[in-house]
Amino acid sequence: MALSRIWTAFVIVASLVALGKFMFNPDDSKIFSMMITGKSGDSLVVRNSINSGELSKQELIKLDETPEGIKKNGIVYKKNQDKVEVIKVQQSSGIIDIAKVSVDICIGLIGIMALFMGLMSIAEKAGGINFLSRMIYPFFSKLFPEIPKGHASMGHMMMNFSANLLGLDNAATPFGLKAMESLQELNPNKNVASNSQIMFMCLHASGLTLVPISIIGYRASYNAENPTDVFIPCMLATFVSTLTALIFVSIRQKINLFQPVVLAWLGGSVLLVVGFVSFLMSLDSETLKNFSENLGNGLILLIFFVIVLGALYKKIDIFGAFIDGAKEGFGVSIKIIPYLVGILVAISLLRTSGTFEFVMDGLRHLFSFFPDTRFVDGLPTALIKPLSGSGARGMMFDAMDTFGVDSFQGRLAGVMQGSTDTTFYVLAVYFGSVAIRNTRYSISAMLLADLMGIIASILLAYLFFG
Repeated sequence: MALSRIWTAFVIVASLVALGKFMFNPDDSKIFSMMITGKSGDSLVVRNSINSGELSKQELIKLDETPEGIKKNGIVYKKNQDKVEVIKVQQSSGIIDIAKVSVDICIGLIGIMALFMGLMSIAEKAGGINFLSRMIYPFFSKLFPEIPKGHASMGHMMMNFSANLLGLDNAATPFGLKAMESLQELNPNKNVASNSQIMFMCLHASGLTLVPISIIGYRASYNAENPTDVFIPCMLATFVSTLTALIFVSIRQKINLFQPVVLAWLGGSVLLVVGFVSFLMSLDSETLKNFSENLGNGLILLIFFVIVLGALYKKIDIFGAFIDGAKEGFGVSIKIIPYLVGILVAISLLRTSGTFEFVMDGLRHLFSFFPDTRFVDGLPTALIKPLSGSGARGMMFDAMDTFGVDSFQGRLAGVMQGSTDTTFYVLAVYFGSVAIRNTRYSISAMLLADLMGIIASILLAYLFFG
């Protein structure tokens, strides 16, 4: 129900904003076309002249010296003979193209889902998932009291959390969808999210990560002086986000986090993380970069090796088990298409209508009285991340292009990109995969975790980068 109300609000607000801009801003006379049939990257010349005071003297001088034009507030100004063209570049595709992209995403997911669901099927039939379930039961039984001992869902969740922790995004999604499916087996009301599903979703979406491999790779591609300098702030920010989700959901579900078993597992986990971080900090920059690049792929190969080795020991039909799981992965990928189309279309309307720009302008005005407002330039990445991973990545690149990859703003954008998750995408895909319509308080918990992750990112950026 909450997701339905938010989806409706997105559509209504975007439509009203677009109507207002169409009626009162001559530059937006083609906004409806942009929202429906426009494509990301399309350029639209809205004027062949600039208003008085629209560009400063320094910007006008720079415009004469820059043939490709200058960018300001999302608008490109370009000199064309004796005229100045005012060009709007569409940041997101319209709903027609987005609907196609949504299906393409699911089709692209089929191979990954088939691969890892097949691998999961081998692990299940070889007894590996039951082994993980028994191992983690003393801890998970306190956080997920509704799950009976030895149930496969605990092993599936453990696989998902481990993949998330190590930055293995390709593996995390199939493991997570399998966990939701196994939790749905225990759900007495198939249309309403259970307590266990909410706890799992919120911990998953908080995205605790040890090594933000993708962020380090992006910074390296921009020739950052030290591409890995954001990994500790990213890890700490995601820890804050995860802790927020855990505390919020535990309060709602009346789970006592001060039980000795819970404290022991959490304390042990913190010690392991501290030890791992200490090891990483002992490496020089080049070694750390190579280590982080090889960590993900090496661990995936290790998972393959261990599961197949265990299956050989148990003497099961390995390839038959793989095919059974792969078929299931294919079905899940197709099943989530309607949910993904719905959520991405609503997000597209928000972005193409200019609603997001209105929000950012309001925030810039709100924080204009702060003594140091550099963090505001990193906020677009954080605010759009719950809506769109690719959009947030684009905002991060924009901050790096505008201010420099080693600037405070560029580093902050990287930390925010690595410490928040695509909340609404995750909601649509995971709950959609098991046809849950009433997500209860999942959205509020996940957005609160995102907010605390954003605040932590800002504070950590000032602490580490000044």
